[in-house]
Amino acid sequence: MKKPIAWILDTTGYVTDEFQSHPDVYVVPLNIHFDAEEYIDDGVDLSNTQLYEKIKSAKEFPKTSQPSAGKFAELYEKLKDQYECAIAVHASAKMSGTIASSTAGAEMTGFKVYAVDSLALSYGLSGLIERGMLLAQQGKTAEEIAHRLEQETHDFRNYILIGNLSQLYKGGRMSGAQYYLGSLLKVKPIVQITAEGELQPIDKVRSHKKAIQYLIDLANQDHQEYGIERFQIMHANVHGEAESLKQEVLKIAPQAEILIGDLSSSLAVHAGEGTIALMWRKPAI
Repeated sequence: MKKPIAWILDTTGYVTDEFQSHPDVYVVPLNIHFDAEEYIDDGVDLSNTQLYEKIKSAKEFPKTSQPSAGKFAELYEKLKDQYECAIAVHASAKMSGTIASSTAGAEMTGFKVYAVDSLALSYGLSGLIERGMLLAQQGKTAEEIAHRLEQETHDFRNYILIGNLSQLYKGGRMSGAQYYLGSLLKVKPIVQITAEGELQPIDKVRSHKKAIQYLIDLANQDHQEYGIERFQIMHANVHGEAESLKQEVLKIAPQAEILIGDLSSSLAVHAGEGTIALMWRKPAI
């Protein structure tokens, strides 16, 4: 007898400890390229520590690539004998072609896959899968779950403090003049993935301390208005700062459940070492 639902995510999402040990969760990794060298973003082929060291010494800016349709087809071919269908939650289509590869892989195998554009990255994917699992426990069908998750993508809030301007500059996401002025003035750019799934700057703050306070103020605003009690802090090799931010959030929401996690390698390549993000989801209605 087949199981009802397999859960799929790619490595732009945060792979929680629960996901790593869950028998029905499958993670499809992106690829990271340093010149002619290619690594799989699985935490084994290239650890985060190794990634940051390679970035510092690399002559060319590293790139990432989505999993191929063939890679997804290989997985789905195996799963179609074990499951009735799958729900796949992927990075925003505005920032990655992964969902297109996933859909193409499903078509190649004839396996029913409900592909959900998270309109997000990192915990934006993971939180939707957690939500989907809860809905499945409540007896919802896969089609109902996928539809509900698509509706709830707009409830995700994320505020990202970029930690390394030079990495944005190397990656072509900042002009030379912007990089020079930003470094000179010690500007801390804060960006957000919008409700449409696009990455856009929302503010520039003149000190790291003020930037952290900016994140806390936004969290407090939604805590007061919506009673938010679950937050996620994602970081790129700055665990101490993440712990410090957690303590500050607990000052405004003492009962809050706060998860701290590493940005995946495929995200850290673009965000840069030192990046820290504060995320949460508004309560589903």
